Amino acid sequence: MRSLAIAAIAGLSLAAVSVSSQEPELQARVFTSLANVHDGPSTNNVPLVLVPEGTVLPVLSRRGEWIEVGLSPELRETGMVMRWYEGRHEIIRRGVMITVGDEQSGWMHDSTVEISEVE
Repeated sequence: MRSLAIAAIAGLSLAAVSVSSQEPELQARVFTSLANVHDGPSTNNVPLVLVPEGTVLPVLSRRGEWIEVGLSPELRETGMVMRWYEGRHEIIRRGVMITVGDEQSGWMHDSTVEISEVE
């Protein structure tokens, strides 16, 4: 930041530099017989779907030992739907009205999946 200010004061022209800090795309492969995908990063959160061994899901983010994964419509046929795809509806949770259903992502504990780069 300081060198930019000095260069600006000196009247130098600075070209925009594009730095690619693109992280590799990651995927999570379920290695247990079944793994829960929750609506939040805790076992206290509602399970959305149980996914079978061998299922590969895109990793969206991490929070401690929890991994947020993308959910796809194909899980309707391959997973055991618990709440996901019931359709959007409103419920009251802890005194607050929320909308649930048709989630695009969910959370899995990292002890149930193996993380690797997308090939």
